[in-house]
Amino acid sequence: MMRLKNNQQIIFQPESDLAMNWRFVLWSTLSLVAVFAALGGAWIVSLPAAKVSALTPVVVAEMEATLASLRPPKRQHPLIAILGINDATETTDYLMPYGILRRADVADVVAVATAPGPIKLFPALTVEPQATVAEFDAQHPRGADYVIVPAMSRDNDPTSLEWIKSQSAKGAIVIGVCAGAKVVAAAGLLAGRRATTHWYYLDELRRKHPTIQYIADRRLVVDHGVATTTGISASMPMALTLVEAIAGRAKAEQVGRDIGVMDWDSRHDSAAFQFTRPFALTAIVNTLAFWRHETLGLELKPEIDEVLLALVADAWSRTYRSRVETFAAVASGYRSRNGLSILPDRITSEWLEERRLPLMGAQKPAVALDEILHSIAQRYGTGTSDFVAMQLEYQSK
Repeated sequence: MMRLKNNQQIIFQPESDLAMNWRFVLWSTLSLVAVFAALGGAWIVSLPAAKVSALTPVVVAEMEATLASLRPPKRQHPLIAILGINDATETTDYLMPYGILRRADVADVVAVATAPGPIKLFPALTVEPQATVAEFDAQHPRGADYVIVPAMSRDNDPTSLEWIKSQSAKGAIVIGVCAGAKVVAAAGLLAGRRATTHWYYLDELRRKHPTIQYIADRRLVVDHGVATTTGISASMPMALTLVEAIAGRAKAEQVGRDIGVMDWDSRHDSAAFQFTRPFALTAIVNTLAFWRHETLGLELKPEIDEVLLALVADAWSRTYRSRVETFAAVASGYRSRNGLSILPDRITSEWLEERRLPLMGAQKPAVALDEILHSIAQRYGTGTSDFVAMQLEYQSK
């Protein structure tokens, strides 16, 4: 028997629960497929196939100008704030800059939230910030040297917008990572400036802020105290470029070797990232196959590397076939390699082995990302691993 919202009841003829469930699944799936065939088929066919073009080189003068524009504006040992809103801030955008910059030890780095309490990152992980914006202001009245703004679930959060504007007014360089450019633009800091963002949100950004001068084929764009990057994986070369601007090329290369990046610059193949036919089909097929969706467990342990943790949790949560939950034996979770408290989704020490994700603690993060995508391909197929890489705006090796 099924009870509807108006209290009417539908009585089914007696049959086993298993048969009834499978009949529901079958009819639901067929209905969805019929709707897609009727309404979406022509749209899918109209989408472009994947495209790859040559990278536009970065000349020495451009590299030097980028580094000069990112030099510390106030302190010799700068202060960096990474901002998040508590209800939803992008996982890798928040944790990767934190982990790389803390690892470099060339600046004081603070994970900041708009309000007290944990930050629920998306698509996975929960962390305890180290200060609220109010506490940061009280401790640092001169403001930060750099404010890193990740993608957020809301571009119009009033607390974050006011704080970004106030930090910019105090002389901070504001860096919008990925779709964080939309937040920076909403704060009024990109009007008339050159900028970029994640490929998926580019049209929206340009529609809402028509005076922005979009720069293609660059992962990092800096214009008069405001920087923006392309998609999620761009936070890695962005962080290394910032280390180089603060402490020089030798230090940045040392950090790069430590995380598995031998070389980096602002080159980017923008044409390779767009809403393609394979991308759309994978999203639809993986979503419709809801009976094959699964929850994967990622065990938290002391001294977890923030960058590696973010990449594992983020990538596996973008398959449209799986989502990641963290687990630990204690509710308080554990402190990461660089002192950030990571909270578990479940309090347990056990997880079904075949649905347990390895953290690959011995791997360098940049190397691990290729292995993560390879593991996704083995489990769900190359279409899904390509789908995840497209979301990360990452060209796997």
